[in-house]
Amino acid sequence: MPTSNTKHSAIAQLNTFLVGGAVRDEMLSRTIIERDYLVVGASVEQMLSLGFQQVGKDFPVFLHPKTKDEYALARTERKQGHGYTGFVCHASPDVTIEEDLIRRDLTVNAMAMSDDGTIIDPFNGQQDLQDRILRHVSDAFIEDPLRVLRVARFAARYFSYGFTIAPETLQLMTDISQSGELSSLTSERIWQEMQRSLTEDHPEVFFDVLHQCDALKVIWPELDALWGIPNPAKWHPEICSGIHTMMVLQQSVLLTNKVSTTDTLTEKTHIRFAALCHDLGKSLTAKENWPSHRGHEKAGLKLVERICSQLKVPNNYKQLALKVCEHHLHCHNAFDLKATTVLKIFNQLDIWRKPDEFDDFLLACQSDYQGRLGFEKRAYPQAQYLRDLAVTARAVNAKIFLEQGLTGLAIKEAIAKARLESIKKVKQQHELEHSSE
Repeated sequence: MPTSNTKHSAIAQLNTFLVGGAVRDEMLSRTIIERDYLVVGASVEQMLSLGFQQVGKDFPVFLHPKTKDEYALARTERKQGHGYTGFVCHASPDVTIEEDLIRRDLTVNAMAMSDDGTIIDPFNGQQDLQDRILRHVSDAFIEDPLRVLRVARFAARYFSYGFTIAPETLQLMTDISQSGELSSLTSERIWQEMQRSLTEDHPEVFFDVLHQCDALKVIWPELDALWGIPNPAKWHPEICSGIHTMMVLQQSVLLTNKVSTTDTLTEKTHIRFAALCHDLGKSLTAKENWPSHRGHEKAGLKLVERICSQLKVPNNYKQLALKVCEHHLHCHNAFDLKATTVLKIFNQLDIWRKPDEFDDFLLACQSDYQGRLGFEKRAYPQAQYLRDLAVTARAVNAKIFLEQGLTGLAIKEAIAKARLESIKKVKQQHELEHSSE
């Protein structure tokens, strides 16, 4: 039986290369999140005998016995059937590194690095990296519809580096979108790519690319329909509802980045999703009523419900998106709301039990207001005003009424009355302070 030392020595002798994203990101001096390795000239049996744990069902991928990094055997793939899972994989010791790399999606992802730092780059990935181009490796690109979403996500991730998609690659993405192949993608896989894009600094690029290549029309037609729908120029100098929504999404990134640490950023993607959903109802406005969109807030609720059901969106994303969709105009018009209306909205937003969600709601509404051409730096005092009203209303509790001997419905009514009075006082104070302005 081989000892641990002999196994370690044998592992070191494997013909191993760092591949894919780690090579790309190292060349960009970008933080490497995970390292994947390719093993050329080895068999499944050999890997298992060295203590590697096999985790891939469709093709041989293994976890290193100590580091737990992923090691995959060099393989080729042949399309058989439809969708992104319809592939036959062939892995054997005679598969070359070039044969493995050619099956990858983009040239910048089809590079490998040996232990001594030598770059294996049969498809000019280094040149495309230098030129900031996302280009497909071969025409086999069209065999996997998931690549449409992946390339859009890469375009979002590397937008700040200056990357653009090669025209011929964007054309192939369009061909895939128009072929019907996107319908083979599971809702879970689509949502996974979408959610991952929402963690990026430029998620609007992800959705804009999908719109350009007709993919958004397939996976989220209500959002895609917003492009070309006009808004009143006074409030929306950018005019187009689709462009506005992308601007709102970018503003939501800027605002959530201010309040998030790296560890909590993923938790804030639900605010960004709500930003995407806030104006979906405008896609239902009759053309003869353009550019007015009266009632689009409530009209959009069923569209939010639809996409959340279709993609199996987590409930906390859906609940915030629904509230932002229905009440964002109330937030913008906060100073004009009656105290009774404010209390009604607070009840609908359930600020009593969900104060954190209320803060998220305000961020999403601020994103909507500032996500307009020329509005980006405008102040949004409505948010602080509503926070002040919420603080005073939340300060009312049942204790004092219990001490007065009230019970049941009487307590509920007394709390509502006291909350209303507290809102009125803050509202009056605010009006006094700003009456001379």
